[in-house]
Amino acid sequence: MRLWSLHPRYLDAKGLVALWREALLARAVLRGATRGYRHHPQLDRFREHPAPRQAINAYLAAVYAEAQARGYRFDRGRFGPVRGEVAMLPLNDGQLDLEWRHLLAKLALRDPARHACWQGLARPDCHPLFRLRRGPVAAWERAIG
Repeated sequence: MRLWSLHPRYLDAKGLVALWREALLARAVLRGATRGYRHHPQLDRFREHPAPRQAINAYLAAVYAEAQARGYRFDRGRFGPVRGEVAMLPLNDGQLDLEWRHLLAKLALRDPARHACWQGLARPDCHPLFRLRRGPVAAWERAIG
């Protein structure tokens, strides 16, 4: 499971679809609707949010908005409403940088045109749910190899 901290605009088609599926799975886990992935470390940051279900819905809303902008037909009914303002989650710049390098390596193989478009960008935007701060790679991150 990879719940990217990067803005979904940077993902290729395969990555965006995978993110949609994995975020929906994360939502099911947070709702207690599945037994798998209950202990996945990437869910820790959502569990630490004051309103975990609202946070995952806000996360999915941004992924859905990117899919709509690309003309994809993701099902809006698959996640709940985003009521009011959802508190942002902190994101360390070390984590963002690690994910950026990881995504660029994937894009170099899967989508060279998208890789060429983004490779010169030094600091990408984070997903709208996150607020960037200085800090190291997140404790929940598994080594990317």
